[in-house]
Amino acid sequence: MKTEKTCPPLLKKVVEYKDAELVRAMNLYPYFRPIQSDQNAEVLLDGKKVLMFGSNSYLGLTSHPRVKEAAIKAIQKYGTGCGGSRFLNGTLDIHIECEEKIATFIGKEGALLFATGMQANLGGISALASGRNDHVLLDKFDHASILDGARLGMGRVSRFQHNDLDSLKQHLITCGPEKNKLIVVDGVFSMHGDIAPLPGIVELAEEYGAALMVDEAHGIGVLGNQGRGTCDHFGLTDRVDLIMGTFSKSLATVGGFLAGDAAMMDYLKHNARALIFSASIAPANVAAVMAALDIMKSEPERIRQLWENTRRMKEGLLSIGYNLGLTETPILPVLIGDDLVCFKMCKILQENGIFVNPVVRPAVEPGHSLLRVSLMATHTFKQIDRALELFRQVGRKLGVLTNANEHRLGHIRPRGA
Repeated sequence: MKTEKTCPPLLKKVVEYKDAELVRAMNLYPYFRPIQSDQNAEVLLDGKKVLMFGSNSYLGLTSHPRVKEAAIKAIQKYGTGCGGSRFLNGTLDIHIECEEKIATFIGKEGALLFATGMQANLGGISALASGRNDHVLLDKFDHASILDGARLGMGRVSRFQHNDLDSLKQHLITCGPEKNKLIVVDGVFSMHGDIAPLPGIVELAEEYGAALMVDEAHGIGVLGNQGRGTCDHFGLTDRVDLIMGTFSKSLATVGGFLAGDAAMMDYLKHNARALIFSASIAPANVAAVMAALDIMKSEPERIRQLWENTRRMKEGLLSIGYNLGLTETPILPVLIGDDLVCFKMCKILQENGIFVNPVVRPAVEPGHSLLRVSLMATHTFKQIDRALELFRQVGRKLGVLTNANEHRLGHIRPRGA
């Protein structure tokens, strides 16, 4: 006799989840859009050419011939994978070579490669804050991988107000001197494009005996000498204990790293579960990173062009009437406000050849949705001007520009902040 299968209580939330379904029903669903070409200033989407203003490939290196050639040669020599974790059989000589190059570039004694940037944060933070006497202090705008890494550890987690040194100080005081304290901040905040006030954070960390970790995912290739990141930008690399970075932005592939002194790297090699129990980063990715690093150092004009493009787009959007908040980087958050209007604007822009990313609740609070625009070194002024004209036309059509200046992007907070 066949019995009807019942849905386990734990899975009811999956069945009852309707948010994406409702947006799809309105033909406004903007996620998981399949791109049919390389990730450059222009991509192929549904068979049509679209200008890409939503990529994190700030230097436009994902399709660089030298990067692709390096990846191909690595596959020819090492194959497509390592067959195990770094801890056991999965360490190749190019892993060590790449770690040495990254450590030298960042300005630290050592570095450690992870298969993804998220794994670097999960592994590093959870390994350092592994005891019940540990306390992790996070900026409320920190990336989700930072928060998840802190939650994986056994220590207490608290979140201070975004870029607020007084709030951080109060949290440090509350911890008390008996706690082992770790502060973790993004160097460049990925949604709003503003920069952490590192000089003040470093001073507080040293005053209250806290270790400091900086996530440079969006800082490398953008800030600092030759793109070394936010810590270098402020001249504070020596005073930051642990630096994290990703390869999926300026460095043209997938993966991540942690960099610090030799003793810390050795500790993480033997305690970061995301490293020990995960397969190694693939050889092609490692080779691509090294090639991208070499190009970034040998072609400084790429970073200069990135900033020229950023200034042109930023000044253009501001002159039209959009509010970009406090951004200081090639990440330009265009405040829209209403979620549905944000989705509509994203769709109309795409239909007219412009790809941007919508950011809505729960990533931001209701009424504070935005379009995240990001610049690349490979954009041309002609492409930027075309995007600006479409932003002007669509903004007026949807009534966004009539009240854009009334918003205050600085008030936007992640849900629950």
